[in-house]
Amino acid sequence: MLGTVALDSIAQTLRTSRGIAAKHDIAAVAARLLLTKESAVAVGDDCAAIPDGDGYLLFAIEGFINEFVERDPWFAGWCGVMVNVSDIAAMGGRPMAVVDAIWAPGENGAAPVLEGMNAAAQAYRVPIVGGHTNIRTDRGQLAVGILGRAKRLLTSFDAKPRDRLIAAVDLRGRYREHFSNWEAATDAPPARLLADLEVLPQLAEARLSSAAKDISQGGLVGTAMMLAECSRVGVIIDVGELPRPPDVPFDRWLQTFPSYGFLVASPVAHVAEILAKFHARKIAAADIGEFTADHRVALADDDTIETIWDFARAPLMGYARPLVPA
Repeated sequence: MLGTVALDSIAQTLRTSRGIAAKHDIAAVAARLLLTKESAVAVGDDCAAIPDGDGYLLFAIEGFINEFVERDPWFAGWCGVMVNVSDIAAMGGRPMAVVDAIWAPGENGAAPVLEGMNAAAQAYRVPIVGGHTNIRTDRGQLAVGILGRAKRLLTSFDAKPRDRLIAAVDLRGRYREHFSNWEAATDAPPARLLADLEVLPQLAEARLSSAAKDISQGGLVGTAMMLAECSRVGVIIDVGELPRPPDVPFDRWLQTFPSYGFLVASPVAHVAEILAKFHARKIAAADIGEFTADHRVALADDDTIETIWDFARAPLMGYARPLVPA
């Protein structure tokens, strides 16, 4: 497999990666907003979940780094919708509507961002219902919010020791250079995109899983760290089992933000059924590890185990308490 030296190197790369560092920044912001205090709605998940009738309203928002918006404005607009839709799916929900806040140096500067958003909204069948516009600024910036609904939640707080960790990624794509985005959606048929996302609420409603996250800017490992921290567990990831494109180096793939990528916690008894649902959609999915009772996130390669993060020594986001009951 990789060998001890390679695993050590990958572990160090991940510890110091920009994506994981950004997750670590969340704790300081949350503390200043008093979000870590007891409140009616817990935070730290892909969406805020508010009990509503026989289900939950889901709220989420994503902001984009200026460099991304400047270098690839159309794709930034597309991602504004796509990543929010993924957040809703990761919570076991379905999207209802999005709003945006856009800043740009003139109408021409805003045009490609808006075109990308519109294309994604049509592809994912989710309407853009309003927002905020300022096209008299000196640079482009973008944030997009979303409203969704879930009948039953998948959360970041319900992975349990001895649950298996399943990774599901659409490998039918390519890198969107010069960023670590694995782009597998812009040329996909809309019907396929919607049916692929529908797997997640189906898992929740069939009670096959209670915990999931979409793979975000922190990559597969960073996302697994967030899921483990919120659930007060550890996780050991077998790098040899990862679904990944051929010829993509492990260190790059582990930091990649896929357009369709989810981590799902599953009791052993449900693993085969969950994998079958993803495979039926031609999504690459595999059992890649196990949640543990300790507080470490580690990579495993044959008989070698390398710890990436020990929550007993340092928190990542600082969230580790139950969300609203599922």
